[in-house]
Amino acid sequence: MSTAAAAPARTGQVLADLLPASRVRDAALVVGGAALTGIAAQIALPVPGSPVPVTGQTFAALLVGTALGAGRGFLSLALYALVGIAGVPWFAEGTSGAAAPSFGYVLGMILASTVVGALARRGADRSVLRAAGAMLLGEAIIYAVGVPYLGMATGMSASAAIAAGLTPFLIGDALKAALAMGLLPTARKFADKR
Repeated sequence: MSTAAAAPARTGQVLADLLPASRVRDAALVVGGAALTGIAAQIALPVPGSPVPVTGQTFAALLVGTALGAGRGFLSLALYALVGIAGVPWFAEGTSGAAAPSFGYVLGMILASTVVGALARRGADRSVLRAAGAMLLGEAIIYAVGVPYLGMATGMSASAAIAAGLTPFLIGDALKAALAMGLLPTARKFADKR
């Protein structure tokens, strides 16, 4: 088989697909993605006037989705959410449970991980511009679920929820997206050379 014929087969692959396939691999990737998100959530900086801290959680969730693909990304973030609901203190700032005002962001991460995983399978992890689009869409999904949940959980008006749960995070999320934009295509190029 020529390399030209082999290239199209890789188009539908995410980084995790480059590892030897097995159920053990998939289970380990799902658990590892959940653990990575839980660890990244502990990197938290409080934001004055907001019950939501800046964390590494969203960055991890988007990387998990992109690297693992839609199915494994969804399972990984769903596992992260379920284990946190069950009481493991691995949500932002060592919290757990679904009662926290920031839990909507966790729900948004499940959806965002799935969407960016589907986009990665279509090539969104192969160039800086595509990765930028996928990461920005993923961030928008997280906020589209997280900000209204924050408003409902705290009784904030829509404008107050946006001011407390979106505006303070835009610069940090732009930096996280820029990091992912550089990291993903580089990892792809490295993996494709194997």
